[in-house]
Amino acid sequence: AWGAEHTSTLDTVNNLGLLYSDQGKIAEAEAMYMRALKGYEKAWGTEHTSTLGTVNNLAVLYSHQGKIAEAEAMYMRALKGKEKA
Repeated sequence: AWGAEHTSTLDTVNNLGLLYSDQGKIAEAEAMYMRALKGYEKAWGTEHTSTLGTVNNLAVLYSHQGKIAEAEAMYMRALKGKEKA
């Protein structure tokens, strides 16, 4: 078994976030994205492409909710990380 913090498990967690977001299940989507984000940060660090992909997913989710400040913060974090890559 790979376990809850294996990066393949986290990929599935992130994908569940995408699915929940598409279904309008905002709280569930955010919970999955946050779980994936924390796991990616632990496994790969804050600037890995998978980490930044989840940061971007959170930005989109926040933007759709009208949480503009939170969305901007996530988009800026993703941008800064991608510029360094």
